[in-house]
Amino acid sequence: MPARSLQLDGQKWDVYPSGYITQYTQDEYGLIFSRGSGKDRELRVTRYSPQGTRSREQAFAELSDAQLKDLFEQSQPSFTSPEAGYAR
Repeated sequence: MPARSLQLDGQKWDVYPSGYITQYTQDEYGLIFSRGSGKDRELRVTRYSPQGTRSREQAFAELSDAQLKDLFEQSQPSFTSPEAGYAR
């Protein structure tokens, strides 16, 4: 699935579904926000429950930029998340 880009506070973040499956399978999905590359790469992770479509790809495509910004504001650093391998 292609990533989407989002401008937040003048910085470009790429957003994509994590692919990590939780016990809630079709009820919640993970998103990874990524900025930079190499050792300077920053990851943030959040989960959300789509209100309409249950397909992961369709639910991601239906998110507006405003909704993605709200999800980013709720996200956590990568070291708190199995989706990002608890990486620092």
